[in-house]
Amino acid sequence: MNLKSPLKKYNNKKVDKMQQTTEISKGISFFEKYLTFWVIICMAVGVLIGKYIPEIPYFLRKFEFAQVSIPIAVLIWLMIYPMMMKVDFASIKNVGKNPQGLIVTWIVNWLIKPFTMYAIAWFFFYIVFKSVIPANLAKDYLAGAILLGAAPCTAMVFVWSHLTNGKPAYTVVQVATNDLIILVAFTPIVALLMGISGIKIPWDTLILSVILFVVIPLAGGATTRYSVIKHRGEDYFLKTFIPKFNNVTISGLLLTLVIIFAFQGEVIINNPLHIILIAIPLTIQTYLIFFISYIFTKQIKLPHNIAAPAALVGASNFFELAVAVAISLFGADSPVALATTVGVLVEVPVMLNLVSIANKTRQWFIPAN
Repeated sequence: MNLKSPLKKYNNKKVDKMQQTTEISKGISFFEKYLTFWVIICMAVGVLIGKYIPEIPYFLRKFEFAQVSIPIAVLIWLMIYPMMMKVDFASIKNVGKNPQGLIVTWIVNWLIKPFTMYAIAWFFFYIVFKSVIPANLAKDYLAGAILLGAAPCTAMVFVWSHLTNGKPAYTVVQVATNDLIILVAFTPIVALLMGISGIKIPWDTLILSVILFVVIPLAGGATTRYSVIKHRGEDYFLKTFIPKFNNVTISGLLLTLVIIFAFQGEVIINNPLHIILIAIPLTIQTYLIFFISYIFTKQIKLPHNIAAPAALVGASNFFELAVAVAISLFGADSPVALATTVGVLVEVPVMLNLVSIANKTRQWFIPAN
């Protein structure tokens, strides 16, 4: 009996698992790796503040302008601005080289994802959970799902790409072009789907939200990137300057969540099951979009280092933008904001599972170029 071969296979699996753990450690910071845990902690802290120290959310409500909470707006800027600095718009000049992966990304993100999110969320909130979720809350939760579905990932996808050994330069182009499309496509898609749902939103507020939380940080991030690289070089920018902001984004996100959950304390205490119910369609949508993109890229014979990031871009959400717009349109204490926040809760564990699936199915694809 040959024990050497099984032992060798076992050792190889053990090494592969160790390497995968190492890659995750390198690709995701401590806060990012345990983001779901921190979100749960923030949810608990926020709910306790809302329940036992209601003076805090009452005080914060005084600092609002045009339905936008100024403290939350500042924190959202802390979330989004560092991400925008990572986007290299100079890479767009390479858009014509091997455009198939980009086309898959654009089609899935803008012609499929928003509408499948709407359909899945509507089905669950209005049909499956009809006896549990009142119609008025179903409409608000659907609005939150629409905002998530119309905002494809532009930041964490760099991490997912790294963990699947994606082609960095190509991922940058995917993100850069997505950011430009958001400028023109996000507002009409959200307005269309919310209009179909009977949710009235002021166009001027929606457009203002996109300007505040996409256009301005995008322009500012690009300017900062150009200025730092011009004076200190790209190596300094990537290895020294950008890492300084790693924890700023997560800190801004977590503090925002504490405030949101403080505003949402009463709703959550009265409807704790709703957190799980909201998470179900969001999770199903994430897996669906991943496999649509992943299988399609396999059919058109893209290499894995382009196919995996293309599928992961569509599967994940720019939840920071969704949370920001939800707060701008409906307020931090709205069920809509709560629904987008649940998107943050499910994002990391689901995406890490998809990263694992992508790595285990690498042999499905042609070798990388």
